[in-house]
Amino acid sequence: MDTMTPLLAGLFVFVMRVADMSLDTLRLLFVIRGRKLLAGSIGVIQATVFILAVSTVLKGPLDPLTVAGYSLGFGTGIVIGIIAEQRLALGHNMLRVYSPSSGAVIAAALRAANFAVTEFVAHGRDGEITVVNSAIARRDTAKAQTIVKEIDPGAFITVDEIQPLQRGYFRH
Repeated sequence: MDTMTPLLAGLFVFVMRVADMSLDTLRLLFVIRGRKLLAGSIGVIQATVFILAVSTVLKGPLDPLTVAGYSLGFGTGIVIGIIAEQRLALGHNMLRVYSPSSGAVIAAALRAANFAVTEFVAHGRDGEITVVNSAIARRDTAKAQTIVKEIDPGAFITVDEIQPLQRGYFRH
């Protein structure tokens, strides 16, 4: 690393910081989800990458290219980490649909798509509605929402992240 040109050092630091912060973002999300072993393993790799980046920046006089690589890699790594987490789509969501006219049809369509569904009648501002609840894998959220919107484009839909404690059915 001593023979690196300032441009190469800046690029190296940028790549290391992108990797470091991407891993950090994923690690934090796994910590929040209680995935201890995975979070710890990512932390070990992240610490190694961080040390490589910082040691390159701090070697000798500070060079604007390595400082820029460090800073730009930090921000870019956060964005890439968030994109990676969204693509992994780990975890579960609770889909809630409020429909004044199509609740039973929505529930039947979700069941036909192999989603577990609970439906019940409730009373809204304008009278009786059907509420449809479905605990779904996060990766299936868009599919379930598409089914609902095709049947009742005016349905009120909410999605909350959940952490199932026991039992239940999730489509495969």
